[in-house]
Amino acid sequence: MKIVVYGADKRTGVLKDDQIIDIAGAIGKQGGSNASALADMATLIEGGKAALDDVQKAVDNLGEAGDDIICAADGTTLHAPRVTSGRVACAGGNFAEHAISMAKRRVERGEDNPIKGDPTDYVKRRGFWGFWKVDRESAGHNANLPYPARASYLDYEGEVAVVLGKSGKNLKESDMEDFVWGVTLLGDWSIRMSPEGGPMKFAMQKNFDNSCSIGPCIVVGEVGITDVDLETSVNGEVRQKFRSGDMAFSYGEYLEYLSRDFTLYPGDMISGGTGAGTAADSSSTGDDGNPLPDKFLKPGDVVDIVSPQVGTLRTTITQSEG
Repeated sequence: MKIVVYGADKRTGVLKDDQIIDIAGAIGKQGGSNASALADMATLIEGGKAALDDVQKAVDNLGEAGDDIICAADGTTLHAPRVTSGRVACAGGNFAEHAISMAKRRVERGEDNPIKGDPTDYVKRRGFWGFWKVDRESAGHNANLPYPARASYLDYEGEVAVVLGKSGKNLKESDMEDFVWGVTLLGDWSIRMSPEGGPMKFAMQKNFDNSCSIGPCIVVGEVGITDVDLETSVNGEVRQKFRSGDMAFSYGEYLEYLSRDFTLYPGDMISGGTGAGTAADSSSTGDDGNPLPDKFLKPGDVVDIVSPQVGTLRTTITQSEG
């Protein structure tokens, strides 16, 4: 099933072919007592397998009685399928090919190559790192991203994120399968070459309005978390192409790391990081020591993060708001 959040009222729906079926409406037509509550994404996720089984049954048995609760997906606003209070954790530097490409850029700047031997071993030895996206509401499919006024280099990073379906603390890597509710696509928009210098301060390079895009849907029960193929294109030119299973640290390892002394809740997301092909890792270094700007995002650019298993998450870069 593909679950979306759609329309002016931000209701949950099932995306089927080119149509959206309202979940609460479908459950209501089957006489379900909890129909109205399932219009909310948090309630749907917390309902677990039983709620999903009810939704699947209602959709399968809808027939012609569902005309009034079905709308065309084309032209309907698709919001980020994210629980209002859900947290988004993003893995950093978690793909070996991305690490190799970033190392090449460091060598061009006159720095030592940090990778000695197998690049995956290098990523593992370096250890876990990442950041939280702290926006109150993520952007959805077909949203605009105003170019941040403080940015000189704006980068795209297509990612695959896992949506958690249960609460837990001090979890083990082996618990991952039991905690997965679904998978979705994520756009991690990043300010590169930040004037802050040094380590990230409050992760400001990763946090600004609309700095996280999620969608177009959450795929539940149809694809394994390591089997998602992803391409990122800018104005139709494919820049990234990788598979979620190519990560160095697995989702389960991040689950164990993040849940130490920290409770994770239904609707929280863990994004596995990005592959090679970002502007930062594929742009040659200029004479001034900075990357050449051609591949970085500019107002008017259209970025598509695409997966055959999930769909397309499109973002348009617009002029800065000031």
